[in-house]
Amino acid sequence: MRRDDILRIGGFIVLLALLAVWELASETQLVNPVYLPPITRIGAAFARLTENGELARQILGSASRFVAGYAVAVALGIVIGVAMGYFRAGYLLLEPVVELLRPLPPPAIIPLAILLLGIEDRMKIFVIAFGCFFPVVVNAIQGVAGVDRVLFDTALTFRLSTREILWKIVLPAASPSIVAGMRISLAVALILTVIAEMVASNNGIGFFILDTERAFRITDMYAGIFTLMVVGYALNRIFVAFEGRALAWYFGQSRQERT
Repeated sequence: MRRDDILRIGGFIVLLALLAVWELASETQLVNPVYLPPITRIGAAFARLTENGELARQILGSASRFVAGYAVAVALGIVIGVAMGYFRAGYLLLEPVVELLRPLPPPAIIPLAILLLGIEDRMKIFVIAFGCFFPVVVNAIQGVAGVDRVLFDTALTFRLSTREILWKIVLPAASPSIVAGMRISLAVALILTVIAEMVASNNGIGFFILDTERAFRITDMYAGIFTLMVVGYALNRIFVAFEGRALAWYFGQSRQERT
């Protein structure tokens, strides 16, 4: 067995140990079991909510907002980022706007978004897209700026058009940086989905967590939180698998350079 495999198993053992400590501390009332119920009770709540379909309904309610906001951010981020990175005029025109808006915490625009868009899904999608846009656009700019100049010289030698240069040279060369920005934005999208639902929604996993807390259904609240953790972990693993396949050439090249 490889060392990495052993360490991964060790990581799961550490997680199980932490859950066991939680269970023991709650059962022996070292902590207040009302506010930190035993893991077994949370598991029972999770099973009940899964069986009656409540968790599935809330996750599906969040999924459409999450996917729409993330997709809009990725599409706009790549297009605008590549344009800013490749065309000097594009950079000079858009850089002040991007740098002015980038430090603004996305939750701070929720009140404005509610005023302009109401409390429907379009408001939540806008907030998600706003927060996810900047990691993608910044990484796209950096990725394009880091393209080897020799590639551009080669393109000019073969008289490639601007469209061909962007499609055949710039995008492939900048893709590792762009994908890194997409991965960052994936976590941001999940966070903002939950925040937006807590502020203004009547469904979704964020709403469910806040609603169960207000109703003092503490085990249900924890079940929602754990569900969110599992969803986040699964999304990250899926994206890592996609990244490994899409950028297999890049990771192979990196390994060769290290050896």
